[in-house]
Amino acid sequence: MYGIALDVGTSGFRAQLIDLETKEVVKTSMTMKHPLPGGNVTDHLDFAISIGEDVAHDIIIDAVGKMIEGFDVDPLQISKMAVCGNPIQLSLFQNSEIRDLAYVGRNMRKRLGIDDVGRDARVFQAMDIFHGTLNLDNCEIIVPPAIEHEIGADALAMMVETDFLEQEEPTLVTDYGTNAEMAIKVSNRIITGSAAAGPAIEGQGIGCGMLAAPGAITDVNRENGFWRVSVLDKSMESVKGHLVDPISGMIVEESDIVPAGITGTGLISILSLAIETGLITSPPKLKYGRIELGEGIEVTEKDIIEAGKAIGAIRAAQLTLIHESGIAYEDLETMYMSGASGTYVDPVKARKIGSCPDFTKKTVQFGNTSLSLARDIVLEKVKLDTLIELAGHIKADHLMMATSETFKKLYACELGYWTEGMSKEIYHKLLKMSKLPELPSPVEDPVIEKRFRKDISKTGSGGVEVIEDIGVTLEEIAVGCIVCHKCERECPEEAISIKQEGGVLIAEYNTMKCLGTACKRCVGACPVHALDYEEIKIMDERLLSGLSA
Repeated sequence: MYGIALDVGTSGFRAQLIDLETKEVVKTSMTMKHPLPGGNVTDHLDFAISIGEDVAHDIIIDAVGKMIEGFDVDPLQISKMAVCGNPIQLSLFQNSEIRDLAYVGRNMRKRLGIDDVGRDARVFQAMDIFHGTLNLDNCEIIVPPAIEHEIGADALAMMVETDFLEQEEPTLVTDYGTNAEMAIKVSNRIITGSAAAGPAIEGQGIGCGMLAAPGAITDVNRENGFWRVSVLDKSMESVKGHLVDPISGMIVEESDIVPAGITGTGLISILSLAIETGLITSPPKLKYGRIELGEGIEVTEKDIIEAGKAIGAIRAAQLTLIHESGIAYEDLETMYMSGASGTYVDPVKARKIGSCPDFTKKTVQFGNTSLSLARDIVLEKVKLDTLIELAGHIKADHLMMATSETFKKLYACELGYWTEGMSKEIYHKLLKMSKLPELPSPVEDPVIEKRFRKDISKTGSGGVEVIEDIGVTLEEIAVGCIVCHKCERECPEEAISIKQEGGVLIAEYNTMKCLGTACKRCVGACPVHALDYEEIKIMDERLLSGLSA
């Protein structure tokens, strides 16, 4: 019999097939993006509310089904599945209420008649959500509890799968990702929070970006006056890549491994080294217009702005948690980093640009704690009762950044620095004007500890398989369309096409490419308002014959 550990992340899914007899991982599967249109939790939430929760759920379950099929085992041999993720992703996976997640204010939810939804631990039959598309009749699904509406099982994972809870000195932990969960522990008090950092922190939303997968550039370092790139190989190990001239893009020394793109950690490393060497004069200003890394891979000022917004959100949220905990910045003893972006990033470079506090005495890196917790639940190394007790213990101390005046002031400073070229001197003056404490000087020679070399420490004998095609086709009748194709030309991802079927003009959207409701450039480009991106239906044959039935 087998078990499946599943991490439904905002930027992509990770799954592992586990042999329940040997207790070993057999194979790991991953996607290069989330199956829903858009690049962050807000996009996915908006898509589900605007287009339909059932549609969003069906697309997600179809993607998970493709990952399970890739394991090439009889579904009847799968007896349990543990699923971790933030509350939005877990709610969409389970097809449960999500409207309460869309509104921060309780008064607004009350006016709209939306009740608070309890997101406690659940154990239920897989057939209840897979609807017969896979023969999972013998499988039960286990979902850990959420702490608050924006802090879910992935936040529990970063505490349980590290030794965060055992620390006596003030310690901060962050699960770096599109929605960066974090918590601070001061004595016996734990305060949680999160920052909607955006997709750039994981290599999405930038021109040559990609998730942490084989071929991803994860680091750059100076070597003989040039830049040496580090790239993930097929086993997700970071190895030496090309030696390049970052100004011209010329490959000075060629490597056997060819880079395919830049992941979030690589982008952080590039920014740090570019600032240090003067290629970035003042963010987002590039001295030569772009940074070239060979093979057509480059970083632009637009990429720096996207990265800066993500880094700034994380930094502002971390500083807010420290400030609101009542300790001084310099009292923070240890910083824990988890997730793919927290594993592969060079912590020294992360400290230099602010995505990791540079005033802590110690920085410790962990792997993908969300997938690790799901695996431990499957193997019963972590009991569900323990997680329920922990979630109940820390529920009272949750800080919502959307309502925090401290966060708003700090993030305004971060945006000024990363997107407007504001100097650090002005940054510190604004902190003083906002009656916020000054940032301490960086700690020299901090202790750097790397607990895991890879974000997924155990990939299994079957290795890692990337599931490329997890998208489906969405269709909308284009009433009044004049076939000018302006929508197709305007789409930055080439996700839309106009086709005629039975005398009816139809707009087809590819969910793998579409940026979702946050974009709608196709709608705005249409001169006759033939598109509204609302009356959308799934036209994928697999879903039509299975889930939707």
